[in-house]
Amino acid sequence: MENQAIIESFLAFKEEKNIDRITLMAFIEEAFRNQLRKKYEDDENFDVIVNPDKGDLEIWRNRTVVEDGAVEDDNMEIELSAALKIEPDYEVGEEVSEEVKLIDLGRRFILAFRQNLVSRIQEHDSSELFKRYKDLEGEIITGEVHHVRHREVIVYDDEGNELILPKDQMIGEREFFRKGDSIRAVVKEVVFRGTKPVVIMSRTDERFLAKLFEQEIPEVYDGLITIKGVVRIPGEKAKVAVESYDDRIDPVGACVGMKGSRIHSIVRELRNENIDVINYTTNLQLYIQRALSPAKVTSLNIDEEAGRVEAFLAPDQVSLAIGRGGTNIRLASKLVSMEIDVYRDDIEIEDDIELDQFSDEIEAWVIAELKKIGCDTAKSVLKLTKAELVSRADLETETAEHIIKVLQKEFEDEE
Repeated sequence: MENQAIIESFLAFKEEKNIDRITLMAFIEEAFRNQLRKKYEDDENFDVIVNPDKGDLEIWRNRTVVEDGAVEDDNMEIELSAALKIEPDYEVGEEVSEEVKLIDLGRRFILAFRQNLVSRIQEHDSSELFKRYKDLEGEIITGEVHHVRHREVIVYDDEGNELILPKDQMIGEREFFRKGDSIRAVVKEVVFRGTKPVVIMSRTDERFLAKLFEQEIPEVYDGLITIKGVVRIPGEKAKVAVESYDDRIDPVGACVGMKGSRIHSIVRELRNENIDVINYTTNLQLYIQRALSPAKVTSLNIDEEAGRVEAFLAPDQVSLAIGRGGTNIRLASKLVSMEIDVYRDDIEIEDDIELDQFSDEIEAWVIAELKKIGCDTAKSVLKLTKAELVSRADLETETAEHIIKVLQKEFEDEE
């Protein structure tokens, strides 16, 4: 086997693996030197010249000329008589450079060299795949289903790399794929199984929904609308909190679109998963109320230290707050990062009065502050003590006393 024929076989391998010329040169030299060290224990006296473009590999061994019978190391020294056969004017102490043919190193050496090189190229390929997809974690990619196994779907990307979509990362029983189907999913993680990197895809990850918003809603892609929170029960329900820094843009309206036209493609991609889009706010009271939508909250008791919320609702709103199978309250709790407990409100709604009706006695900004803490009716305010009104609505004691007096008087007059 000639040197050129061996290198040409690796040039074809280079094209298949898409390895650049300089990298392949380095790998060939590295693999060859590894085998030289195994054979001779040292490779310092060898010059390896690789030129993949020409399909050429040259190996030169440098040895010192010694007297006949004085050779102590065949790899480092050569007898004078042998050196004179190479060139007739060599003398003892000079260095002889002699070209080595691969075939002279033996078939076992050549096979080991090839195996070493293939292993190094595969290692490089794995490293490149890992680095590429590690940078893509949390991003959506599109691939083609190659085959379907019992517990996972094997997907190929545009370059033929194998990706895995496990069954538990699919949207329940609604997901069904066949060979050749195009599939979108987010890169969940990249892990090593042995020495091989494995790219795990997901369609249940919350980042998948966030990235779908980015792909489908221009204002999100452009950064005009920011996604502040995403929670999902895959295939059933999701809640997405959005915020716009431009007062002229309604973030919820922009995401949903006219009659749901914009969000429809996302819902379809998620196998008809119901998506609630709500306005994000730093006001915890208001944020919790919005998180519990479509239910209307009467009042809230929040214990931030314990991370718990007591939400009081009219009897006909309790089931809406909980949702089918508890999905709504579970998602709301997850979105606001607090445990929410729902209670039936004892106040009879029909006997209550909207706060707006007291605008002639209570200033508009005070009513606005009360609404922010979930109190939009007279009786919902009267459920709170004076101290709670002062602390939660950030009011002066005198203002709180005035509010209570006005509201109590209204009900006393009715009686």
